[in-house]
Amino acid sequence: MVQEEGNKVEEIIKEDIWGAIKEFLDLGLHVGQGDKRIDITIGILLLLIVAFLATSFLLKWLRRLFTRKMDVDDKLKFISIFKFIKYVVYVAVILITMSAAGIDITILITASAALFVGLGLALQELFQDVIGGIFIILDKSVHVGDIVEVEGKVGKVYEIKLRTTRAITRDDKVIIIPNHKFISDIVFNYTQNHATTREKVHVGVAYGSDVDEVTRILEEVANNQEGVLKNPRPFVLFEDFGDSALLFSINFFTNDSFGDPRIKSEMRYRIDSGFRENNITIPFPQRDVHILQDRPIQYHQVDKSKEKNGD
Repeated sequence: MVQEEGNKVEEIIKEDIWGAIKEFLDLGLHVGQGDKRIDITIGILLLLIVAFLATSFLLKWLRRLFTRKMDVDDKLKFISIFKFIKYVVYVAVILITMSAAGIDITILITASAALFVGLGLALQELFQDVIGGIFIILDKSVHVGDIVEVEGKVGKVYEIKLRTTRAITRDDKVIIIPNHKFISDIVFNYTQNHATTREKVHVGVAYGSDVDEVTRILEEVANNQEGVLKNPRPFVLFEDFGDSALLFSINFFTNDSFGDPRIKSEMRYRIDSGFRENNITIPFPQRDVHILQDRPIQYHQVDKSKEKNGD
């Protein structure tokens, strides 16, 4: 008797309760027939949700595990890379879950092959930027605070993201640099090795000027200029004999590469003043024009009386 009642309870659980649950989980969208049949049911959706939650929990745990001993800057960089990895993992989880649920994912991949090719071509530069951002973060070729020159624009980096790097220019404008520029183009990093850079101011003086006096004035200007380092010492180069002038340059070192246009401007003011006080001329470009002719120049007398009469 007891055994019969136990069997009845077991049958009720299997047929009624579990059968109702199974029937509910099988509700959904059914497309196609045979091997090409695709079933999108409540059970599969619930399975995807559970897989997403489990994956999200695991990824957060891994992120905390890897970043617990990192500095703030390195932690932010790692999180940027981790976001990209997270999206890839989510796509893989979707495909694996659908395959485990009995869905032939090759059908989906084949059906969307053209879409993937189109997206790949359209987002090619985006992927280059993302890969460039990963390389920047991993090999630390650019840091926040670095002064870089890209396509003639100089800026101080203040933010590095996965796709773009943001810098502020000398005229206080924000320049957004795609990260692929750092791996495909030539980029000058003024402060990669150290904060000090060597700058120069060019000037030309008239032929016949006292070159020793010119050197003295240039050195004096550099030594008294605020923002110019005393060590290494500034030095003057007599660069060349130009077409219209003797060419000099005053070379100096500064740890304010971002503000060096202001320093150079102040030095030019002082150089001009020093040259004026010592009667040293900064010449303008000069050219000698020689006219060569095979015949002598012909002069014609004009009758002024005819000009007055309008003839």
